[in-house]
Amino acid sequence: MFRFRGSQESPEGAKGVGSKSEIPLSESEGHYDDDQVGHLQQAQDAKRQIGVVSATFLIVNRVIGTGIFATPGAILSLSGSVGLSLFMWVAGMLIAGAGTAVYMEFGTAIPKNGGEKNYLEYVFRKPKFLTTGLYTGYVVLLGWASGNSVIFGEYILHAAQVEVGRWNQRGVGLACITVAFLINGTAVKWGLRLQNVLGTIKVIIILIIVVAGWVALAGHLKLPEDQRPHNFTNAFEGTTGSAYGVVTALYNVIWSYVGYSNANYALSETRNPVRTLKIAAPLAIGVISVLYMFVNIAYFAAVPKAEIMAARRLVAASLFRNVFGGAAERALSVFVALSAFGNVLSVIFSQGRLVQELGREGVLPFSSFWASNRPFNAPTSGLFAHWVVSVIIMLAPPPGDAYDFILNLISYPLAIVNAFVAAGLIYLYLNRKAWNWNPPISATLPVVVFFFLSNIYLVIAPFVPPEDGQNVYKTLPYWIHCVVGFGIILAGGVYWLVWSIILPKIGKYELVRETVIDDIDGWERNVFFKRPLGGSRSEPAISGSL
Repeated sequence: MFRFRGSQESPEGAKGVGSKSEIPLSESEGHYDDDQVGHLQQAQDAKRQIGVVSATFLIVNRVIGTGIFATPGAILSLSGSVGLSLFMWVAGMLIAGAGTAVYMEFGTAIPKNGGEKNYLEYVFRKPKFLTTGLYTGYVVLLGWASGNSVIFGEYILHAAQVEVGRWNQRGVGLACITVAFLINGTAVKWGLRLQNVLGTIKVIIILIIVVAGWVALAGHLKLPEDQRPHNFTNAFEGTTGSAYGVVTALYNVIWSYVGYSNANYALSETRNPVRTLKIAAPLAIGVISVLYMFVNIAYFAAVPKAEIMAARRLVAASLFRNVFGGAAERALSVFVALSAFGNVLSVIFSQGRLVQELGREGVLPFSSFWASNRPFNAPTSGLFAHWVVSVIIMLAPPPGDAYDFILNLISYPLAIVNAFVAAGLIYLYLNRKAWNWNPPISATLPVVVFFFLSNIYLVIAPFVPPEDGQNVYKTLPYWIHCVVGFGIILAGGVYWLVWSIILPKIGKYELVRETVIDDIDGWERNVFFKRPLGGSRSEPAISGSL
């Protein structure tokens, strides 16, 4: 392991994006020789397995999970009308587009694994290491893969014509997330290839739904004339004015777009990361946005409004039944389940790497365990951590509320993080000269401000009480996901207090963050070291064994 002299607390931005004031030293000789440089370059190149196609499908697989198949019924119920429901999807598309631009700017400026963790740490440096602690709670305690695992179970049981119950649904979901964990943890290349295949299947499914909508618009439906939908007549009839209904509907839309930043988490493993991100992110989100609008039009063309609300998470199945018949409905359920599985593969791929990065930095207890790539040259330990948390979150909520709770629990803290990411970029814009902030891509100030205000609205509005009958939960209080979301982030703050303040005082040392280059994979990262008070020698901040 090679270490840069000095700590990482100097304002890097003042010296330009990506610049370093430290001089690289090997611990034995004080400099890099040609063999060392060549070894590190070969190690870096060997780890860069992601190209434009894989990066695009990383985003496609993360975004197209089950949201577009499972949320339109809830969005229609909460907005009250077909017209407002479509406007919700347009608003979500604009927010996702703005978010994509923000993450592209940060990603091309800081092209390494870690995503928003890197960006928040780059801007928010005081109190010392607080950002790292808060983000640790956000990464470790949120089970991102749980929601689509639950939906996988629901659609598989529906295809098998088995009544969906609390435990059979979650049992199938447990099998889904476990298989995804094993694939990503033991065979990275095959996992990426499978993601590409499932991503292609997802796009084909969506195109079939779009075509089914055109068939329905042409009047070819397997429904009696008096039962056919007329959803585009008086499209705004029944529109709700409830702030709770609108914001909760918007959360459902945003859940369907979660993942536009997915390629940012693996930029250290990406070939030519700046060029790849420039192509993959806008391509993926642009295509998905157009397809999403066509899919919603297809739903409203083929399924009556009342049936959409009653079908809830099975609205896609209703469309196939009304257009092609019962056998097609069951086949579609299998394809939607495959889409959910592809999303779980993509989610656990990214989240496992975030846990690994925290381990590699020495933030987590037993950090060497979480940082390891052994024995399959994959972040198996980090993937396992996310598997455990996802299983707990998947099994804990009461029946009927599980999916909605998981959806909102994921989306709410994400809005908090995105608000700070956008605020950080606004600060860099306003202090561009001092920070020498000139990355390859600029989202532009109006776009960043729009993204910031959108996420502030999403953080505040859910505290407005719902009107009668609008609570998205059957048994849980409407504010539960907000409180739990803040609690998860604040748990990271408590960990920061113990790890960064209390333990150093007891142990009479200070934490120092230094930049190191791993002599195995050639990756550059920040690592925390313990420096005894009054001394000069540093040791890893948190140790552990494999």
